[in-house]
Amino acid sequence: MILENVDTVNDISKEDFQKNYFKKQKPLLIKNFASRWDAFDKWNLAYIREKAGDQEVPLYDNKPADAAKSSDAPVAQMKMKEYIDTIKSKPSDLRIFFYIITDRLPELLKNFTYPDLGIKFFKRLPTLFFGGSEAHVLMHYDVDLGDFMHIHFEGKKRILLFDQKQSPFLYKVPLSVHTVYELDYENPDYEKFPALQYAKGYEIFMEHGDALFIPGAFWHFNRYLEPGFSLSLRALPNKPNVFANMLYHVFIMRYTDKLMRKLFKAKWVNYKQKWAYKKSSEALEKHLKAER
Repeated sequence: MILENVDTVNDISKEDFQKNYFKKQKPLLIKNFASRWDAFDKWNLAYIREKAGDQEVPLYDNKPADAAKSSDAPVAQMKMKEYIDTIKSKPSDLRIFFYIITDRLPELLKNFTYPDLGIKFFKRLPTLFFGGSEAHVLMHYDVDLGDFMHIHFEGKKRILLFDQKQSPFLYKVPLSVHTVYELDYENPDYEKFPALQYAKGYEIFMEHGDALFIPGAFWHFNRYLEPGFSLSLRALPNKPNVFANMLYHVFIMRYTDKLMRKLFKAKWVNYKQKWAYKKSSEALEKHLKAER
């Protein structure tokens, strides 16, 4: 992989952000962004444990989804306080995915303010994501294709970002928004996945209170280096062509894949993995020929 640092600022005006990042669909890291919130001191695992400790939450781990089950089926259920105690006391790959604040802990809504950067956020879905010190999220892009601000709390987190032009080198799985399961982005095997060497992207390390602007449809790989959690503030696509593509992703592509997975189970999953490898191998061959 060919990785570079993302642009990093301590503050930015709405005009500068719109001109140089939003309109160009370029990621940006804003250091200590959340420290400006009046209730910044409440954004920690202890506060979440106190307010939502008795809630049952679905948990996920680093293993690929079972081909015999729904791709979004959790591996376990646990009370929030037990989950937080677990990830703080020992290494863990357990994650909480898509914890919607509006539904689960609405009092948090008054503990942050939306960035004044000219983005029209979808205020129904401010969402939390949690992870232990060994948790990671499979390389993927979001099915709704929306831009979002990703704000991290507590421990450090590593993120890799790639735009859609890099898809041929990332071993994208067809009819899906993720790459092949066995590709390890922390220790890439370039002999098995040679096209990955040519993927150009960004490497970001986030700390408590940092905010990362991630443009819509950007590939992202998240690795929790320490126990922590993140807040995602999303925007719906506002361009007609992107909105139409989002409808295709959500209502056609996703449900076609679910149906095929239900009918053929592991055969379908394995077929897609082989298809992904074939497509990236063809892209690599074409790229190498162009370089000669």
